[in-house]
Amino acid sequence: MDSVAQLIIVRHGQSTANVAFADAQARGLADHGLTGRDADIELSPLGWEQAGHLGRWLAGQPVDQRPEVVVCSPYLRARQTWTRAAESAAELGVTCPHAIVDERLCDRLMGDLELLTPIMIANQFPAEAARLTADGLYAYRPPGGEAFHDVAERVKAVLDDVNRAHSGRRVLVVAHDAVVVAVRHLIEGLSFTDLDAILAVTPVSNTSITRYAHARGRLGLVKFAATPHLRPGEEDHAHLGR
Repeated sequence: MDSVAQLIIVRHGQSTANVAFADAQARGLADHGLTGRDADIELSPLGWEQAGHLGRWLAGQPVDQRPEVVVCSPYLRARQTWTRAAESAAELGVTCPHAIVDERLCDRLMGDLELLTPIMIANQFPAEAARLTADGLYAYRPPGGEAFHDVAERVKAVLDDVNRAHSGRRVLVVAHDAVVVAVRHLIEGLSFTDLDAILAVTPVSNTSITRYAHARGRLGLVKFAATPHLRPGEEDHAHLGR
């Protein structure tokens, strides 16, 4: 079966929405002050810094480990992450590939609940808040949105295309935590229940790296949600099994 030689999935850097949601939750507020579309959410100042660290980390990798192909979510925060990472690598004399934008790598679509905090959902859509509790995070499909199985279906199509088009090459994907979860579900056959337990211990942090390498006829997990570039000089402990 056609397969890439290496697959790295990177979550985008910290976004302004990540900051706003965390602040609203910490303060017990319903309104986070965000407007517009989820697709247009930008990186926060820390997110730009994280993307720069990612680029410097990539520049420091052996030549035979650097990505040959980059595929990116269409969302602004993901594209900004790769733009800054590539610029940072270029400052060190390393040229990175231009990103191929694939619409199917967008974040989980939340439909009518897009950019709403839990308090906003409870206030505006109380029946949906109850249904979310009953169905669970992964099975729940918001009005006009997606359950995780829907995300996995479109991510599977991307993986199939990438494996066919770039067989034997090293591919890097810049996307979202939902995409990382879908990839683990698809490649490793993990249930969403199993993944929920894993994520409780090792969340998919901003600009974290999940890497698969081809060996013995299949892609095997090497690292999950690793962040060595955010702590230069420290040994990376985010390996398989964490």
